[in-house]
Amino acid sequence: MILNHIRVLDLSRLLPGPYCTMMLADFGAEVIKIEDPNQGDYLRDFDPKVDENSAVFHSLNRNKKSVVLNLKDEADKQSFLSLVETADVIVESFRPGVMKRLGLDYETFKSVNPGLIYCAISGYGQNGPRQQEPGHDVNYLGYAGLLQLMGDKERKPIVPSTQIADIGGGAYPAAVGILLSIIEREKTGEGQFVDISMLDGVVSWLHMMLPNHVAGESPERGSELLNGGYACYQVYVTQDGKYLALGAVEPKFWEAFCEGIGREHYVPLQHAALDVQDEMIAEIEMIMKQQSQSEWLKTFEQLEACLTPVHTFDEMLENPQLREREMIQASESGLKQMIGNPIKLSNNQHQLFGASPEHGEHTEEVLKKLPMNKKRI
Repeated sequence: MILNHIRVLDLSRLLPGPYCTMMLADFGAEVIKIEDPNQGDYLRDFDPKVDENSAVFHSLNRNKKSVVLNLKDEADKQSFLSLVETADVIVESFRPGVMKRLGLDYETFKSVNPGLIYCAISGYGQNGPRQQEPGHDVNYLGYAGLLQLMGDKERKPIVPSTQIADIGGGAYPAAVGILLSIIEREKTGEGQFVDISMLDGVVSWLHMMLPNHVAGESPERGSELLNGGYACYQVYVTQDGKYLALGAVEPKFWEAFCEGIGREHYVPLQHAALDVQDEMIAEIEMIMKQQSQSEWLKTFEQLEACLTPVHTFDEMLENPQLREREMIQASESGLKQMIGNPIKLSNNQHQLFGASPEHGEHTEEVLKKLPMNKKRI
């Protein structure tokens, strides 16, 4: 496994940090969750549960170990520092300053392990006027200007159904920063501090919108090509109450779609003004309601129009494309099916998904290998 020489100490909880370390664990890194003695990762207690832990916890914490330490206890703090000497990476998701108040900040770790890579994932980053503010995904989307562009133009912004800031703005940049730092360490022998702000990460997703604003054409909710304002990039309901997603951005796909619904005169109107778009959307909605989803899909079998079904989770789980790509896999844990890893490497496949750890399951196993703790255990 490509990362089987890397040891990661994961102090994070909930979604961003555990998602990042899951990606590393999938490719062989030894990820040790450091959990407090009382509750551990809050995600364990979410519903629904599978065995003693939540289904989501099982999914995000596969292939990891759990060690219980109270970082406010001097003996446990010393055990943790001994672990730091053996580690390659630390990941934490506290507000800036929390680790320093515990006497466990990057500078302290660097003095005992100069090659350590320390990754801090926070809402607003380690500096700036909002660094100490609490927040969640919807807050970061709001500050970034992305939330106000989500949804229909006649309604308030919608809350997205997946955590864009947590995963796209936090977990993935953190994983990239850690891997870049590992490459740099191979050249210099030195570690570094990786400062990940989820707000920064969301802003970095705005390349299809923010440049237009800077150029003088501010995007508006539900009025742009890619956010619901155009007939060619839209979701339509069918006769049986199901949905079809149309992504006919290129003219050839729009032409094929217009042919399929018998409205060839719409072809030159693909980029017409918004009032014309509204009229086309309304008429196409009426047309699509004349047949079921399956009937429309049959009509478009031989037409490349980028028209696809909007799947439920049950339908997605049976999707042969995703099965072939191993994006839904059997696991050894109580959660019988796991979300696969999207990174496919020809020479280094990720490992099979092992069970998530019980709270403190590996404390004795890990700590007894530290010389200072042999007598304690």
